[in-house]
Amino acid sequence: MATLSRRSGVPAATIKHYLREGLLPGPVRRSGRNMAWYDAALAGRIRAIKQLQREHFLPLSVIKTVLEGARGVDDDQTTAHAIAKVLSRHSPEEGRTRAELLVQGVRGEDLDWLQSLGLVTPEGAEQRFSGDDLALLRTLGAARRAGIRAEMLPTAILQDYARAIRDLVRVELSMFRAGVMPLAGDDLDRITAAATSLSERLVVLIRRKMLLPTLEQLVREANETGEEAGKQARPRKRPARRRR
Repeated sequence: MATLSRRSGVPAATIKHYLREGLLPGPVRRSGRNMAWYDAALAGRIRAIKQLQREHFLPLSVIKTVLEGARGVDDDQTTAHAIAKVLSRHSPEEGRTRAELLVQGVRGEDLDWLQSLGLVTPEGAEQRFSGDDLALLRTLGAARRAGIRAEMLPTAILQDYARAIRDLVRVELSMFRAGVMPLAGDDLDRITAAATSLSERLVVLIRRKMLLPTLEQLVREANETGEEAGKQARPRKRPARRRR
């Protein structure tokens, strides 16, 4: 791992995170409890992952889909670059260090948690957060300032939220790769850019449409659960004794 980190220029902790997320294959062999040997060719793959993160602000879930592409590298790279163009248009251009973010109200615990999940990654010698990373941190900071405290929105709930969104992204990209990419031909770059913009609007609109009906369903389920619990908790009446 130390050699792999040195050859790729990526910290060992980041490489281990890539391994946990399934972006890299595991060791080819182990020679001890704390010693594992990896394919030397992984150094190039690690640099490619880091480059997609740094230059195109692609989340790891998208990068994983690109690297696992079944149709060939060319189409997936075209798709990745087209997605990156759209995402970069909506991302802040400036960067902020950890110290600057803490001054602006971002909680250190939130920053550490997002970084551990690979949702935000500092770049460069100054370890600055930029692009969608910065937008995500600012959004969470705004939520805290609005009064949504950590005990109201603990990391356990946020993990479920991130997992649900990751599943949505996987479904979306799988559908695109199976249905659009085989038929797009030379228009793949243009169609990918259009689909990326449209899908973001579509998700927002569908979510808005589902909010109230889902809330009503949750309320009904809670009421039904409460009624059932009340029935089980009521003491049963004993039959009256007959007088002799």
